[in-house]
Amino acid sequence: MKIYDVGTFNVGRANEGHLISYRRSEYLNLTTSNFSPMGTKRDWEGQPLDLNPKDTAMAGAEVESARSVLSIFENFRDELDEHHDRRERIIKKSRDITALSKKIIFALQRVRATNQPLPPNIAQENQTRFDQIHTLFEEVVPEQVGINGWRYQRQISGGIQEFIEAVSFDHYLRTQTLITHAECSARVPPQVLISEEDYLMGLYDLTGEMMRFAVLSLSSGNATATQSENTASEREKSTVASSQGGIVGDLRAIRAGFEALSVPQRHYMFRDMAKKLDVMQNSVEKVERAAYGIVVRGSERPSGWTPDLSAAVEVGSY
Repeated sequence: MKIYDVGTFNVGRANEGHLISYRRSEYLNLTTSNFSPMGTKRDWEGQPLDLNPKDTAMAGAEVESARSVLSIFENFRDELDEHHDRRERIIKKSRDITALSKKIIFALQRVRATNQPLPPNIAQENQTRFDQIHTLFEEVVPEQVGINGWRYQRQISGGIQEFIEAVSFDHYLRTQTLITHAECSARVPPQVLISEEDYLMGLYDLTGEMMRFAVLSLSSGNATATQSENTASEREKSTVASSQGGIVGDLRAIRAGFEALSVPQRHYMFRDMAKKLDVMQNSVEKVERAAYGIVVRGSERPSGWTPDLSAAVEVGSY
């Protein structure tokens, strides 16, 4: 007989059944017919009791119930795994869309004129990237069918906002007008949801690109010289070009529209909007200061001088 030491007692295995030996050398016979996976019931003398068929049925029902509950949680596990996998795929597509949109914006910053067709090389380069973005949106469509369109909206929202920033900047340089929500929706597959919140957030970011475009144009010395009729010496007076002046006016109009926008504090975009509003006001203020430095003080400075725009600008509340 082979002996196994288990805790406080030794278990021996014999041919006729199981033999349990306690430390007090008290032996009890435990036959295989009386063995139960739920444990062995005994009387007050320690003798095994015959299992009641009713108790056996109850024990079997408990096992089946445990298995059914386990299967339910296995389904929950599969659903959660599928949810996290889909979420990660959408986030990856959103990052790819963001990267391509930034490349489009960088290429557009090389343009130096508005309300004109883009240079052929830049237009062709950006069109290729727009096609790639459209392909990425088409790959996201199966992941956002039905209710999933809203369930995973936050995961794709960053890419949509960056895309709106790129397409609105491209549209502004071509026409010097603001792109509409319907026009943005027409640039993506119909199944992709372009919410009004994402549209507004993209326009907030557009003001930053317009600021960079205006500052670069002003810093390059693109100012016109006109004769002042009200001065006796008829000296030259520097002014801002009409296209640059139009950008300043457009930025002011956008700022006025956004400052008049009222969003409830319980809305999820309230926190992000407050940050973007502050950045937008800084952008408009910087362009105004640059234009002021050229128009008002241009006659006091030598020809070819450009303003120093490296200093930080403090913007007050409106």
